[in-house]
Amino acid sequence: MTSQPNTGSDPAAQDMSPEEIQAVIDRILAKDVPARNAAATDGDKAVFGRAQAISRLDDEHTTYDGDQQDLEERRALRRVAGLSTELEDVTEVEYRQLRLERVVLAGLWSEGTLADAENSLRELAALAETAGSEVLDGLVQRRAKPDPGTFLGSGKALELKEIVMATGADTVVVDAELAPSQRRGLEDIVKVKVIDRTALILDIFAQHAKSREGKAQVELAQLEYLLPRLRGWGESMSRQAGGQVGGAGAGMGSRGPGETKIELDRRRIRTRMAKLRREIAAMKPARETKRANRRRNSVPSVAIAGYTNAGKSSLLNRLTDAGVLVENALFATLDPTVRKAETSDGLGYTLADTVGFVRSLPTQLVEAFRSTLEEVADADLILHVVDVSHPDPEGQIAAVRKVFSEVDARKVPEIIVLNKADAADPFVVERLKQREPRHVVVSARTGQGIAELLRAISDSIPRPSVKLELLIPYNRGDLISKLHETDAEILTLDHGEDGTRAVVMVREGLAAELESFINHD
Repeated sequence: MTSQPNTGSDPAAQDMSPEEIQAVIDRILAKDVPARNAAATDGDKAVFGRAQAISRLDDEHTTYDGDQQDLEERRALRRVAGLSTELEDVTEVEYRQLRLERVVLAGLWSEGTLADAENSLRELAALAETAGSEVLDGLVQRRAKPDPGTFLGSGKALELKEIVMATGADTVVVDAELAPSQRRGLEDIVKVKVIDRTALILDIFAQHAKSREGKAQVELAQLEYLLPRLRGWGESMSRQAGGQVGGAGAGMGSRGPGETKIELDRRRIRTRMAKLRREIAAMKPARETKRANRRRNSVPSVAIAGYTNAGKSSLLNRLTDAGVLVENALFATLDPTVRKAETSDGLGYTLADTVGFVRSLPTQLVEAFRSTLEEVADADLILHVVDVSHPDPEGQIAAVRKVFSEVDARKVPEIIVLNKADAADPFVVERLKQREPRHVVVSARTGQGIAELLRAISDSIPRPSVKLELLIPYNRGDLISKLHETDAEILTLDHGEDGTRAVVMVREGLAAELESFINHD
């Protein structure tokens, strides 16, 4: 920020010296210092810097990622952290900026180890940062099961209130899905907005959805989450009364309008949900038609799946030069991307990038994105991308395979792609290699292991299975051209006096078309 602002038409600001202007700037920026210091004195509960769930690599893109124009558009509007909107002097108007949401995290350690609970909270911090928030502090409570009233319990909720007041936070994010009553109970104590992990993930999806189908799927998931959490206030929630149950024993004439406002809201939400389900169902045939064409032509399909921010889009760009958006953030890309690729011997297949997964992925999202996740279930091979630089890669693998089970994809052959090997601990890489017998170690950023991955894909996808010996007349060059396409494998090719003799491996559909040219000599 420069020390010469645009003071506009304010004469008092125009008469100020540079030193006075700088003093105003320092006073604005100094407002956040006490809050940061208060958070820093709270022991090991504070969460600072970039969350561990987000990679610490300096170079976010490679030449294979293309121009990244979508990423430039996403970053065109950025909010500035640390600048207050509360004015002490009219001259401060020139420096007023939008504030980030300042959040405090809260989680329960009810099972597993303390490291597991801390990793989960760090992942929640990464989600909050991706949503555009500033994480000020975080706490983990050891508790056998959540409190039914306030999730944390009344004593810990009061402690959380003190942390919120000390840090100046305006939002509490809980690392679980809260019941509506738990959310209300916790808000009544901490006196700031409380959201849960599911609402945070839905908010990120709403920010990043680009396609018409993606936006409809996210809106449907948000409405399903919102419906049981509606609240009404004041006269709009007036209860019906009759006989002797009304106020002051009043009878006839005391009947109110009932819970009209909240019931109308529920009816509108249900109507909108029904419309969105029809729209998503109407979009499904187009995707199924494309998928049916690939199946009819027997084009093998390879799905790239895995935990969010594991490097799926970077890997797709490295393999196909797709130019898909790449960002060091969680759920950066939601819309599936399908690209054509070839093996080294000319056999064609498709590569599909899919939405990322996360621990405790909201069931609303799994249902809403089921048509998208079908790309994984219908694939011939899954490239399960794992970030080996993450603190808990085994937990990532378990979370992804749980979603595979929900979409009936566990029977599809799977190759574990251990990505970001250039930033990982060699001991962790070796540990995962021992656990997962079918694996490839790669780095989408540096290109390490990409050749080995391509060989593994070539060896794993379905190949033409029908062997034919053909004699093709010279006036049927179109058949020779078809054999050179990506759904056939030519073993030998000789040009004789009476035509072209070829020994080929083809798929069943093409074998029927070539039956009349089989050489019986």
